[in-house]
Amino acid sequence: MEDLAKTFEYLKQFLTDERLRKIDHFSPESSDFVLPVMDDVYQFRNAAAIIRSVEACGFHKVVAMEEENVFDPNLTVTKGAETWVEVEKMPKNIDSLQKIKDRGYKILAVSLEKNAVMLPDYQITEPIALVFGTEMAGVSEEVIDFADETLAIPMFGFTRSYNVSVAAGICMYELKQKLINSNLDYKLSDEKLLKMKIRWAVNSMQSGQQIFQKYLRDNNIEI
Repeated sequence: MEDLAKTFEYLKQFLTDERLRKIDHFSPESSDFVLPVMDDVYQFRNAAAIIRSVEACGFHKVVAMEEENVFDPNLTVTKGAETWVEVEKMPKNIDSLQKIKDRGYKILAVSLEKNAVMLPDYQITEPIALVFGTEMAGVSEEVIDFADETLAIPMFGFTRSYNVSVAAGICMYELKQKLINSNLDYKLSDEKLLKMKIRWAVNSMQSGQQIFQKYLRDNNIEI
C-alpha cells in the first residue's frame, strides 16, 4: 500500500488540477462488484457503447472473451470512456470463466434460458460476473450450462431481445441502483482504489506508460 500511495503521489505532478479533481471525485464510487463479460462481441460500435455504459455506472473493468472476433471499441463512440475502463482480454472458453469464478464471482449469463430470473426481481448478494453474448447468437450454450444462474430483461413488445449494448446498459444501471440501495460493501478496497487511480493517472498523461515504468524501475517497485 505504501508503494502504491507513493507512486500515485509521484504521478500527480504530471496531471492538471482539473484532471486530478475528476479522479478524486469519481474514484470513490467505483466498484468491481459487477463484472461485465463479453462473449465474443464483435461489432465495434456495440463494444464502444458497452464501455461507455459501464463507465457511466461507475464500473471500471470489462472482460472480453475473444474467439473469432476482436473486442475493439470505436473511440468516437466511447467519448473518452476507454481512458477509465480496463479491458482484460481472455480466450473464449470455460477455463476463462472458471478463472473469473475463482476470483469470487458468481457467473450470470444474460439469457432467457434455464429459468432465468428477471432483472427487476434479482437480489444481488455477492459479486457477479455478467456474461453478454454475441450480437446474432446470444450467450453460447456452453456458457449457459456453466453459469450459476441466468438473468433476463423483461420485454413488452414483439421483439424478443435487446441489442447487446442496450442490454448491457440496462443491466449495469439497474444493478448499480440495487447496490446503492443495499447494505453491501460494494466499493473498491483501498488497495484496488489506489491501483485504479494510478492507471487513470497514467492513461491521462502523454507518454504515461514510459514515465510510470521508469519510476517503477528507478525505485525498484512492483505493482
